[in-house]
Amino acid sequence: MIVALAFSLVACGESGGDKASGNADSQTIKIAYLPITHSLAVLEEVKELQAEDGIQIELVKYGSWPELLDALNTNRVDGASVLIELAMKSKQEGIGLKAVALGHKDGNVLIVSNDIDKVEDLKGKTFAIPHRQSSHNILLNDALAKGGLTVDDINITELAPTEMPSALASGTIDGYCVAEPFGAMGVSLGAGKVLYSSEELWEDSLCCGLVLTDQFIEEHPDETKQFVEGYKKAGANLNKEKAKEVAKEYLNQTDEVLDISLQWISYDNLDITKETYDTLVEKVKAYGLSDTPPSYEEFVLQ
Repeated sequence: MIVALAFSLVACGESGGDKASGNADSQTIKIAYLPITHSLAVLEEVKELQAEDGIQIELVKYGSWPELLDALNTNRVDGASVLIELAMKSKQEGIGLKAVALGHKDGNVLIVSNDIDKVEDLKGKTFAIPHRQSSHNILLNDALAKGGLTVDDINITELAPTEMPSALASGTIDGYCVAEPFGAMGVSLGAGKVLYSSEELWEDSLCCGLVLTDQFIEEHPDETKQFVEGYKKAGANLNKEKAKEVAKEYLNQTDEVLDISLQWISYDNLDITKETYDTLVEKVKAYGLSDTPPSYEEFVLQ
């Protein structure tokens, strides 16, 4: 059952593309995404912008963050819904990117096996995250600090999101933190439970963000402005009922999984404020993700 759920999630949607639009006449914006609830605002925006403003958006689905990031960093797409720490790292390494909005608010949970009741019980256990450069890594560090632990007290492994629910069910790992709906899948299957939600650990936490390439922003300033405004409007329209409709279309998940997952996330007010970004920078430095992350002025489109 777990394998079938994971396969259906990754298999749905568009396949990866290999050439960015770069064509003012086409008015088509290529946006990369992973089929997760953290991408729902951009998935909803496609319909709204095309129907109301005539802007064409081509969604390009990828199965992993490394694949998506490679397409973004090589200008094969014009933008992406991506882990913000990954985009920050690319910016730090000289890639021309700007973050234009948040992907969502809240929406992450730490899932643990049913025999773990408090964070101290994770000592000596194995915990999975999708990538070192992620808010999930930061949230894990925040949770461990609550119990007087550090990452040196546990075994951390990087797994593909689709593998985490089955790994927990089999006992290969003892917990995980990852983009939704994979946390909800673990709960729905009875493999684990929520130890912390993101807002309990890090108020106004940043996770996924919408980024655009410098090339697209410079060549298409009017489309950029219209696209970002439409995206934020689409997010504001995503109440729980609408979000579930979009998720069912793109994620091919059960009602139970979506109902669990969508109670943890919201999409209103997707502006990236300097205060919240500076907090992220502090955590990125404190937990060793990066010593020199880009500043707000360097990274966030003003």
